[in-house]
Amino acid sequence: METCYRHPGRETGVACSSCGRPICPDCMTATPVGMRCPECARQRTRARGVRTTTTEEPLLTYVLIGINVAVALGAFLSGASATGGGSLQSQLLTDGSVSRATIGDGDYWRLLTAGFLHAGFFHLLFNMFALYVLGTLLEPAIGRVRFALVYFVSLLAGSFGALLVDSGPTVGASGAIFGLMGAALVVMRSRGISAMESGLGLWLGLNLLITFTVPNISIGGHIGGLVGGTLAAVLLFGLDRVRVPAAVPMALVVALGAASVAGSIAVS
Repeated sequence: METCYRHPGRETGVACSSCGRPICPDCMTATPVGMRCPECARQRTRARGVRTTTTEEPLLTYVLIGINVAVALGAFLSGASATGGGSLQSQLLTDGSVSRATIGDGDYWRLLTAGFLHAGFFHLLFNMFALYVLGTLLEPAIGRVRFALVYFVSLLAGSFGALLVDSGPTVGASGAIFGLMGAALVVMRSRGISAMESGLGLWLGLNLLITFTVPNISIGGHIGGLVGGTLAAVLLFGLDRVRVPAAVPMALVVALGAASVAGSIAVS
């Protein structure tokens, strides 16, 4: 029988759950992950969080925020209302917003450009704050490529939802933001993190309440983005457990984006 590494005269059948060294009863420290030796017990066990997969800086998040802000400044300088009142007064907003009529005329680029335009300063501010919070949480956790796939599929699904439900022209990154919230919930669940304890579940619920109770908000855009982002995350992280090549779930997410585009054209 082995002897305690600190007390060579004491036989023991217990080993430290961290380093594997044999320890006697006087050297044991009970922890949630088993008995630890004194040295390992003093080391703090790293808490499991969302940002444990990669160490990438959220560069894409910053780039997306920069593009949205730059486009908004261009719209404001070309006549858009900073308060969001009235119709889409800027030519930039008129040429980039999405509606059934414009998509029916073949302006398919609007499915993407509408997600980078905002009707007023506060519309921009709220969306960019949410993008910053979600992006700095999610992008380092899942990697830049997966984050880009989730973001743009959510944006396209949001455009599809807006065309399906809303009647007038629509702009805003809200569909992509809702998609990021849905994806974050999937990622948290896959890592054993409670969405309600993290506050994300409450945040999503509050935003859904606002979506359905405040006028002039694109219900279709928000719900479409939420569904698109959630499905994209399920494909990316659900198939990870099935041992398929990494390219397969990514290809399925791209197909989901293509289906959103096809659906947008079909309803227009």
